[in-house]
Amino acid sequence: MRQIPVDTSAATVMVAKPAQPKVRDRRTGEIATDADGVKLMTVDVMFAANEDVEILSVTVPETGISGELVMGTPVALTGLIARPWENDFNGQRRHGIAFRAVAITSLAGAGAGAEAA
Repeated sequence: MRQIPVDTSAATVMVAKPAQPKVRDRRTGEIATDADGVKLMTVDVMFAANEDVEILSVTVPETGISGELVMGTPVALTGLIARPWENDFNGQRRHGIAFRAVAITSLAGAGAGAEAA
């Protein structure tokens, strides 16, 4: 399946909703895992770039989450990719874009020293 790398260097990214387990099956409550068996999490982020703001749901392995991620925390997304998807459900065709990152890291306090100088 096609994966499109996303350049975040010129974007401002902040947590909109803290990390929550990614549910694989809503009927059973089964939590999604990656190919290595690592639990997957979903973090909603505010992604601002080119005078446009979007809320993105980003899937990240639980081991890739570092720092406290509360609403409004500035973050860095490592290895962010966009993956188009399409499926048929109950006779209706659905499509969208899924976002996945290798890691999401809190930047809170990272610029404090530079601002104080």
